[in-house]
Amino acid sequence: MAVSGLKKEQQKYIAILLTPAILTILVFTTVPALTTLSYSFFKWEGFQRGGFAGLANFQRLFEYPFKDQLFMALRHNTLVFIAIMILQTSLGLLIAYSLFRLKRGQRFFRTVTFLPVIFSLVVVGYMWQVLLDPYYGPINMIINDLGFENLAKPWLGSTSTALPTLVFINLWRWVGFPAIIFLAGLNAINQEYLEAARIDGASEGQIFRKIMFPLLAPSMTIISILTFIGAFEWFDLPFVLGGSNGNPAGATDTLALMFYRLSFGSVDSNANEVGVGSALGVIIFVIVGAGASIGQHFLRKREVEQ
Repeated sequence: MAVSGLKKEQQKYIAILLTPAILTILVFTTVPALTTLSYSFFKWEGFQRGGFAGLANFQRLFEYPFKDQLFMALRHNTLVFIAIMILQTSLGLLIAYSLFRLKRGQRFFRTVTFLPVIFSLVVVGYMWQVLLDPYYGPINMIINDLGFENLAKPWLGSTSTALPTLVFINLWRWVGFPAIIFLAGLNAINQEYLEAARIDGASEGQIFRKIMFPLLAPSMTIISILTFIGAFEWFDLPFVLGGSNGNPAGATDTLALMFYRLSFGSVDSNANEVGVGSALGVIIFVIVGAGASIGQHFLRKREVEQ
């Protein structure tokens, strides 16, 4: 009876602690998602809702002039996910392993690694615009001084380099996040496993490949899911450095930028398409939700119990 009463008391406190989180999710996630879904089924004149449209807004999204924009933006989001997943995750793992092996100064270097994550995006955007200025930016000046004038480019102004440049800036800003997640995973590994492997004559490379990396599967799951969500909801950095049109010439356009343009208009045109924008919002929600759920299902199978 006493144990049963204790469990009920624990459940009561858990419910109290979870209530604010559940309310936050309902207010800021569920309600907006359902509202967007409802908007996608109606005709709109500006911000004035008209009659029921059924699936017409979804159909229009796959017709001219939205079709080409949609698939180009989707392609950019996919490329960004692949690039970030490979480069940022690999570099984050390398940094985490280096910090894990570091005997002195780990706290200092851990702070330095994570510092760009907490910088204001406006500050980050302005800083990189100055650094990458095609005429006065120090990066092009250094390239010219080294005698590689042909490599100096308008990094944010060329359709061939704008998206890779944004990916690089994103990597610089966010690489500290996977590094800290991986470092926490490495610190959680039972040190007896590592000592036993060393006693058996395993090299550090073998220990990492055979013991550490498999045990980092939970960290890899977290990073993979968050990277997928972030890549397909990528808005802030392209908006700050390329505007709502994904300049130059749509080279940095993303699904989130297209949703913004359709819903609220753009610099070039104040016209908006709330219905079509809402339909796109639903598609983004489905892509992110389905991708994250499927990824989590398969990645969880790789996790190893310690």
